[in-house]
Amino acid sequence: MLATEIIAKKRDKQALSYEEIKWFIDGYVKGEVADYQVSAWLMAVVLNGMSFEETANLTKVMIESGKVHDLSDFTDRPLVDKHSTGGVGDKISLPLAPIAAAMGLYVPMMSGRALGITGGTLDKLESIPGYRTQLSDTEFKEYIRQNGYAMTGQTKEIVPADRLLYALRDVTASVESVPLITASILSKKFAEGAQSFVFDVKWGLGAFMKSQEQAQVLANSLTKTMQALGRPSVALITNMNEPLGKMMGNFLEVEESYLALDGQGPSDIMTLVERQACYMALAGGVVHSMDEAQTLYYATLKSGRPKEIFLKNIALQGGDIAQFQSMIGTHRSAEFIDIKAKESGYITQIDAGAIGRSGLILGVGRAKTGDAVSDVAGIEFKKKSGESVVAGEVIARVYAPTSAQLSQAQATIEGAFSYGKTPPTAQVMIQKEIIAL
Repeated sequence: MLATEIIAKKRDKQALSYEEIKWFIDGYVKGEVADYQVSAWLMAVVLNGMSFEETANLTKVMIESGKVHDLSDFTDRPLVDKHSTGGVGDKISLPLAPIAAAMGLYVPMMSGRALGITGGTLDKLESIPGYRTQLSDTEFKEYIRQNGYAMTGQTKEIVPADRLLYALRDVTASVESVPLITASILSKKFAEGAQSFVFDVKWGLGAFMKSQEQAQVLANSLTKTMQALGRPSVALITNMNEPLGKMMGNFLEVEESYLALDGQGPSDIMTLVERQACYMALAGGVVHSMDEAQTLYYATLKSGRPKEIFLKNIALQGGDIAQFQSMIGTHRSAEFIDIKAKESGYITQIDAGAIGRSGLILGVGRAKTGDAVSDVAGIEFKKKSGESVVAGEVIARVYAPTSAQLSQAQATIEGAFSYGKTPPTAQVMIQKEIIAL
């Protein structure tokens, strides 16, 4: 085969076979196909797209480019995971994994770090003293077997094709291609060992996808490609115009997640956790209807098992449970400011994008790969959209390592709040569900 022939086929809107995609991508990983050739091919994909079958084949080839966590001997429970496209205050994985494990699933979760305004699960977990997020293959399997779930980061050996392709996409204006996004997401998910998935595809001011229509296209691509791979999935299209929950920050979000394990979290968090946990149970086949799933979900919360499983995970992955519990309600920077309502009436919106950008200033997130993050920075929202306020009332408390960071972020945070004389229309968290089970 010739790289130029494969580039030309995609340029001319022709479908590529599995063999052609494999030869091309394997050659790139081995250094036998040049960056400039892959760049040309990526742009042809951006302009001309891929069929779901092609996207499925690209996903398979990317999985095969490196090591995978082989969980084929985990036959006593279904292997199910979730994936979120990311957002501001999106901590759903933290309570969801132990709840799903308590509902009878194995949850092998390979997570990422914060980048831009989007938070990272690994950064949040590493705010727990001693918690290790880089597990060996043996540890990953052992902890899942013992406790139902484990959290780990991606290593260089897992899906190297994705790492190489993403770096090239980032500098060739080809990040936004839906087939390429789909293959990137699915290759990493399958490499962790799960067999079915629930996708949380977010749209809005604090999301990668800015419109519901864009989110719909990606959700369709994910579920249709899963069908082409012969695997069940569900995609939820969810609202990310406002920060999720009442806390934004690395340890703050772990704290809020811990409180959610017995059902005591904010309503937006609990809505997403419940729906995703129920669909995970359905995708795994441990229940056969949504009514059954909800009955199991509420019984699981009432049992107290999710909190036990969460704490055991901390211990297994090297964390100090006693120290973690002593930090609840207290682990914040000594440097803080209060944000006060500018007028009386109602909060009509909190702009998730602005809050996410302020997080970069505060040290919650990172502007570029390799930046350090703080575990004592963040925002506690005292009031959320729809709540009444009086001018001068404290609506948020903001923490940062330095007073200079607080001063720099203050105007952005204040500007994120909108006010009105009447309550706003309540935002619907889940706009659409695409069920492909």
